[in-house]
Amino acid sequence: MLSAEQIRAARAILRMEQKELAERSGVSLPSIKRLEQMSGDLTATRVSTVEAIRVTLEAAGVQFIPENGGGAGVRLAKPKAQS
Repeated sequence: MLSAEQIRAARAILRMEQKELAERSGVSLPSIKRLEQMSGDLTATRVSTVEAIRVTLEAAGVQFIPENGGGAGVRLAKPKAQS
């Protein structure tokens, strides 16, 4: 499950505005704003909404890092090598 902090961090690392995330993910701008104002895991939110946001941010190059003792986070993925 993603956290509100991870979504904010992913947008920041991509330099993506909330409006752009809304357009790309098909999630309304008010929903994006509401989710980002929360804190912690987004367990009380519709799974399909969080999944749409996750897929969109991953397609833009973000990797979500699970809790591993150092805290959950995000990073930019290395570009895949061209074959």
